[in-house]
Amino acid sequence: MQRRKLATADDFFFSGLNIGKITSNSVGSSVTPVNVAQISGLNTLGISLARIDYAANGGLNPPHTHPRATEILVVLEGTLYVGFVTSNPDNRLIAEVLNKGDVFVFPVGLVHFQFNPGKSKAVAIAALSSQDPGVITIANAVFGSDPSINPDVLSKAFKLDKSMVKSLQSKF
Repeated sequence: MQRRKLATADDFFFSGLNIGKITSNSVGSSVTPVNVAQISGLNTLGISLARIDYAANGGLNPPHTHPRATEILVVLEGTLYVGFVTSNPDNRLIAEVLNKGDVFVFPVGLVHFQFNPGKSKAVAIAALSSQDPGVITIANAVFGSDPSINPDVLSKAFKLDKSMVKSLQSKF
């Protein structure tokens, strides 16, 4: 007879959200997730968190979507220009400039972004309505898929020259 593993405090604990991450990458941001992969006790609870650090002068959390979660973001430090795009056919941009203490909601599945226009770093905490929200970064998914999407498809979809599509694919 197998014994069931009893839960311990470690199943419900994460340390380190107070530690900023390096933002010297191509987009100037870094995400520290706290989901079911980091805290097994989140399983079935329908919640998770992330800390996002943004470099000064243009740190970006690029356009992305969470297929399984709504996100609520609170700015802890700095200024962020944030927004999301409504679904087809309107594709309307809903955007705002946030400062310390401001909160913004990104509905489940909609493409959204955060950008630091300020001269100092920015930090935000995102709460998500899933223990495993998933993330699809649009440019990575479209131009960096493996194997690559046929350039004819992307050329027609984005109204770009095929050489431009191939150039974009080479960057991802």
